[in-house]
This record gives sequence, C-alpha cells and structure tokens, in this order.
Amino acid sequence: LMALAAFICFVASRSHEAYTALAVIEVVITLLFFLLYLLKLDKKMKWLFWPLADIFNSVIAAVFLLIVCLFAIIIKTNYGTLVGGVLGLVLLVLCVVDAVVLFRKISLSGPRERNYPTR
Repeated sequence: LMALAAFICFVASRSHEAYTALAVIEVVITLLFFLLYLLKLDKKMKWLFWPLADIFNSVIAAVFLLIVCLFAIIIKTNYGTLVGGVLGLVLLVLCVVDAVVLFRKISLSGPRERNYPTR
C-alpha cells in the first residue's frame, strides 16, 4: 500500500519518471509475491527457494528506494514529490524490516518446512 501511495503522489505531482517507475515496479513485484504466496505456488515451484528470493527483492528495493527517495526529497519540485519521497522512505524501512524478519525465519542449513505433520 505504501508503494501504491507513493506512486499516486508521484503521478499526481507530475514528478520525474524515475520516481514513478520505481514505485510502479515495487507495486507490481509486491503483487506478484502476494499472489505467489496466496495461491501457494511457492509449494508447487520448489526449484527456487522463494523466501530467499523475497529477501533479495527487499534488499535491492531498499537500495533503490534509498537513492531515488532521497533525490525526491532533496530536489522536491512540489509537495507531491516531497510526500512521495517520504512515503518511499517509509517503504524503505518496511522493506528492511521484511528482509530482517524473513532472514530470521528461514534456515538455510536445516530442513525446509514440511506440508505434512511428522509422527
């Protein structure tokens, strides 16, 4: 929702295309991961360790959000760009929290989660 709100602020303020593109990419990637977990496709496509891919996405998104949103706040052509930049920084914090929580949840050396109970 934060990425969508930042996207709306950037579009409404007619800010630079890079700000809008980053917000759109984050909305789309977030929706794809949401659908992946909602439809339980991660259980069917076991060739990729999806939580690790989600952590990788969060870290890369945090780096891009840091760069782009700081530029949006520093340059601030209008209030929409400033609000979008602040919302992007809030999204940056959420991406870092997501990456940390997922990293603590997964275990790369241990067995993966099972779909059936053990005896």
